[in-house]
Amino acid sequence: MEYRRLGRSGLTISEIAYGNWLTHGSQVEEDAAHACVRAALDAGISTFDTADGYAGTKAESVLGRALAGQRREGLETFTKVYRPTGPGPNDRGLSRKHIIESCHASLTRLQTDYVDLYQAHRYDATVPLEETMTAFADLVRAGKALYIGVSEWRAEEIAAGAELARELGIHLISNQPQYSMLWRVIEAEVVPTSEKEGLSQIVWSPLAQGVLTGKYQPGQQPPADSRAGDASVGGSMQGFLTDEILTAVQRLRPIADELGLSMAQLAIAWVLQNPNVAAAIIGASRPGQVHDNVRAAGVTLDDEVLKRIDDALGNVVERDPAQTQRG
Repeated sequence: MEYRRLGRSGLTISEIAYGNWLTHGSQVEEDAAHACVRAALDAGISTFDTADGYAGTKAESVLGRALAGQRREGLETFTKVYRPTGPGPNDRGLSRKHIIESCHASLTRLQTDYVDLYQAHRYDATVPLEETMTAFADLVRAGKALYIGVSEWRAEEIAAGAELARELGIHLISNQPQYSMLWRVIEAEVVPTSEKEGLSQIVWSPLAQGVLTGKYQPGQQPPADSRAGDASVGGSMQGFLTDEILTAVQRLRPIADELGLSMAQLAIAWVLQNPNVAAAIIGASRPGQVHDNVRAAGVTLDDEVLKRIDDALGNVVERDPAQTQRG
């Protein structure tokens, strides 16, 4: 495993992080989830990312139980706030009430006294930014969160949040965007702004929800045991399952083969070539996926390989900054 500093801070994290967005508490039984976490720990992964909105708060609880007994100082535990966690009007968003209450609930579920990074899961245009950042600053001063980050914020939102944070005596150190060979919307605006403001990217979906593994073939139905074949989660990835995209992805296979990499390893290594990326988050439903993905750590792709990847994918790559997720 290789390790990188997160933003303009002293926090060091593993460049492959383990996340449980679509697995713990939903797709994967708890014993399998625990096995994947053990595989991650054995591989040198120290950074674990979750959110209170995953699986209706169940994902945090599963991760908390999976990490119980580990040396807390040897882990970096990340979670997020914004998504609904209950039926009431204050059970969502980035109000002071929801942030403070959600943080306390997350700590209980994660079985920890603090999180290393507390992240705003989306930007909340319905709440004054000053209220949101002040609540985060108070959690930092109370020792409930050591650092603050955001997820899927646009460049102008990152700049405004970073300025307010500095005025409050804290610092935003990270953004968590979707980023992959196929989804590069952060490159034009978010990355330059983040570099200026001292944030790194913690990337989710570096495999484009599994499409970049090459297991989905153009003109064929997804395998029944795959994410795309699962009716409960497959809908979120339909945009990547066009024949044009799947055909382009298959053109990456010879490149991966020549480098002695799996398609998944090539995709994760590609993300990690961006110097503003501190970590790529992987998910897993079985330990073997963890073992395969972590082999991307430390891989260097030269300029010729990067050009071949661009040529192979052609015009199927999404680059429009306006596609940054909202709400």
